[in-house]
Amino acid sequence: MRTDGRLPEQMRAIEMITDFSKYAEGSVLIKFGETHVLCNASVEPTVPKWLQGSGQGWVTAEYGMLPRSTHSRIRRDKALTGGRTLEISRLISRALRAAVDLKQLGERQINIDCDVLQADGGTRTAAISGGFVALAKALEFLNKKGEIKSLPIKNYVAAISVGLTPTEALLDLNYDEDSNIDTDMNFVMNDNNEFIEIQGTAESQAFNSDQLYKMTELASKGCQEIISHQKSALNWEK
Repeated sequence: MRTDGRLPEQMRAIEMITDFSKYAEGSVLIKFGETHVLCNASVEPTVPKWLQGSGQGWVTAEYGMLPRSTHSRIRRDKALTGGRTLEISRLISRALRAAVDLKQLGERQINIDCDVLQADGGTRTAAISGGFVALAKALEFLNKKGEIKSLPIKNYVAAISVGLTPTEALLDLNYDEDSNIDTDMNFVMNDNNEFIEIQGTAESQAFNSDQLYKMTELASKGCQEIISHQKSALNWEK
């Protein structure tokens, strides 16, 4: 049993509250246990200059942690502009672009703002998983307004963390586990059980191919479970 009572292959409780924000075209408050992230999608009628005239849309994301989302206060400027913040913003952007047919989106941009309200590990994976739902809700908004003829969703996209201790692999790490684990990996996958991105580092002890296979199996299980929650939250099929 883990520090929070879960089995090694057990996810934290997942909750997705859609239409959480009054003004955003798409929004969701996603909860992975005690990690809570608010994801808002905003539609802009223009694209970056380098895409103008291409007929193609764009999806981009920004990630940030509120000053008291962690055990001690983070300076607001550091929380919004640090290297980790930019790296995670780019990861979320890449992951969500993989979900959308950008040509079918047309020349408009969707911005996904992922704000961590409370952090207990797995903030980037929660942001990707919630960011997809916010993006899908924004596309649904455009479709209902008649601005796009159909939903340009290619795949559902979700992300999960997996860690490796000296004796076993753990799914969906909380903060205590993430801080003390030997190997920490983040997997981004789609509903075809295909990989979009894998990030992994062995801190003190290298891992072998059998351990990597076990972590991959757990990640697949976790991502498909998240996608099931996404489908329930959206209440429509792609």
